[in-house]
Amino acid sequence: MDAADKRYLELLSNLFPTKAKASAEIINLNAILNLPKGTEYFASDIHGEYEAFSHILRNAAGSIRLKIDDVFGGFLTDAEKQTLATLVYYPREKMALILDGETDRDAWYRKAIIQLVELCRVSARKYTQSRVRKALPDDFAYIMEELLTVRSDDPNKVAYYNAIIDAVVETGRADALIEAFCHLIQRLAIDHLHIVGDIFDRGPAPHVIMELLMGYHNVDIQWGNHDMVWMGASLGQRGCIAHVVRNCARYGNLSILEDAYGINVLPLAAFAFNAYAEDPCVAFALKGSPELTEQEYELNRKIQKAMAVIQFKVEGQLIDENPSFGLEDRKLLDKIDYERGTVVVDGVEYELTDKVFPTIDPADPYRLTDEEEAVMHRLEQAFMDCEKLQRHMHFLLDAGSLYKISNSSLLLHACVPLNPDGSLMEVDVFGKKYAGRALYDVLEKYVRDAFDSPDPVLRKRGRDLMWYLWLGQGSPLFAKSKMATFELYLIAEKEARKEVKNAFYTYINDEAVFDKIFEDFGMDPATSRIICGHVPVKVKDGEDPVKCGGKVLCIDGGFSRAYQATTGIAGYTLISNSWGFVLATHEPLESAQAAIESEIDIHSTKRLVEKPDRRTLIADTDKGVELQAQIDDLKRLLEAYEAGEVAERA
Repeated sequence: MDAADKRYLELLSNLFPTKAKASAEIINLNAILNLPKGTEYFASDIHGEYEAFSHILRNAAGSIRLKIDDVFGGFLTDAEKQTLATLVYYPREKMALILDGETDRDAWYRKAIIQLVELCRVSARKYTQSRVRKALPDDFAYIMEELLTVRSDDPNKVAYYNAIIDAVVETGRADALIEAFCHLIQRLAIDHLHIVGDIFDRGPAPHVIMELLMGYHNVDIQWGNHDMVWMGASLGQRGCIAHVVRNCARYGNLSILEDAYGINVLPLAAFAFNAYAEDPCVAFALKGSPELTEQEYELNRKIQKAMAVIQFKVEGQLIDENPSFGLEDRKLLDKIDYERGTVVVDGVEYELTDKVFPTIDPADPYRLTDEEEAVMHRLEQAFMDCEKLQRHMHFLLDAGSLYKISNSSLLLHACVPLNPDGSLMEVDVFGKKYAGRALYDVLEKYVRDAFDSPDPVLRKRGRDLMWYLWLGQGSPLFAKSKMATFELYLIAEKEARKEVKNAFYTYINDEAVFDKIFEDFGMDPATSRIICGHVPVKVKDGEDPVKCGGKVLCIDGGFSRAYQATTGIAGYTLISNSWGFVLATHEPLESAQAAIESEIDIHSTKRLVEKPDRRTLIADTDKGVELQAQIDDLKRLLEAYEAGEVAERA
């Protein structure tokens, strides 16, 4: 045994100071390896739709209702099962409704607790007692553990079991215990949650989703381009800020800035009303059907246009500052003939749909006016000084990454950029070229530098690169030829607006191309898969989310209401459990209130997309590899104890 190995085993002996303790841990870990793997859930492109997303987590994409069917079979009617399911999903709200009409509250409490204990016991079957114990809330840990481990039909403990429940009811703690059991059932249903990008933009409540995720027991996030632009905005990156504010106005969601994050838009509103006072802003109608008054609608139109013009100016400046980004063709303000009201894009002249630009100087179109500069300065400070926004973005940074390899799955938001011939695309990053995994790695390093580097040059490069990740042709988060914001607003012809997808999507059913991607990421092509989102799957047109013989699973099914007309559904949840991969397809949620009051659940259809030859155990997972390595180390420690190379401690 060399000195380094001996030193390591001596350190390990601090945790396991005797042969008995080391042996006990080996036995424990070996037992865990033979449990079924935990259930993983994958979701993408949530886009601020808190109610629908929250409901999917509460009902575990329909899995909890199936457990209720299994546990209570013919003992409960379908209506009783649905009431119990709704209680599990929304315990506090549903309990209040039920108790409001109950004449014998104590009897209802006892019945509900007994049912929840039975359901929870089944939900906990594939976890160790230690794992379940750690999930129990401190206030009820002892009581819940006793109820879960003592059988109510054990003749020796019937009185003991009933006495616990009676005491809970008599001391007025039944409501809290019921809520604790419901939350535990929800938690046990989902062992690990993966968010494959795009929490922000479009929907009304990304901030509430962030609070939910920050309190979630086990979650990781792969950043999407919409997340990245908010992260950049939080650091004061002007291109990112301009997009975020403009997009909030476009979807009638300025309340996200004002109410959720306390960002004062009054100076911007005053500027927009003054600069565009008589301007009907004809090209800047709002998306969707936001519930706004006529005055609010007009305000959002004017702010949207004001920020669009500022965005085009700021982006032109960023393009000049970063020639390696290759975005010169995105500078279009200098291609406008302001007298004729036309613009030249890709060599073709188009008439503008909106010709009123009071803040643009044709001789110097990318210069901000003094008023625009003041607006941007205030917004920069507001974004950087917002404690809640900073907290959310740092959580994204800490829990997130550009990609993740987990149990033979490569999780990424959009794509691995490819050339037209299917080879890995090299992307210029500040003068050096990278492709594939190396590209992902260097981009992530710059993102983290933007937040953490002590070097101001690296911080600025990181901030600017975050803006590039939002819209750059070589960005693995964007995956298109251009971000056609200018054309979508100001050119009517569809050919000018076209955003061509990266070749990743051209070859998405070519196994040979994707096998090379897996090899570049150090993965086995025979057993690997990509799980991604970003591009909505047009289910209504017959598109299949399962691509490339099952090597690629695209799970953007339209959580965002803005995309449900495109997809024809209301989102996907991919579920990986010990029996394989199941894709749940969701119908729209009417509302959380309807779910509580009328017990209208989200209807989800499930499809088995991958089935292993045998049930997957923890031993077959990445966690199993870690545990096996710990077992091997402990066995070496035992051998060292036996040989006298390391001394046991009393």
